[in-house]
Amino acid sequence: QVQLVESGGGLVQAGGSLRLSCAASGRTFSRNAMGWFRRAPGKEHEFVAAISWSVTTTRYADSVKGRFTISRDNAKNTVYLQMNSLKPEDTATYYCAARLSVVITTANHEYTYWGQGTQVTVSS
Repeated sequence: QVQLVESGGGLVQAGGSLRLSCAASGRTFSRNAMGWFRRAPGKEHEFVAAISWSVTTTRYADSVKGRFTISRDNAKNTVYLQMNSLKPEDTATYYCAARLSVVITTANHEYTYWGQGTQVTVSS
């Protein structure tokens, strides 16, 4: 019932910025906890950030804290990931995920709905 489409990825030089967007459709979007995960080549999904149905509650991976900001605009059915001070190690496919719960979790298996991903490549 929840469908997600990511956009905004691309190639950026180290130190640059990108903003990822996740367009969501579904009748319960405003009450969903949402997360961003990433998968680098040869690695499993890694938690990046999450936001509750209440936009005041957020969580970040230690590796991105202070550099990335997650937000949501329920009026537009969209979740964003603002990525600043990008590093080559941020290179990965980034996925938006949703769960039918108001509670944040960092565990990827707790998220039911996933987008197709958007590629982020950071050059040295």
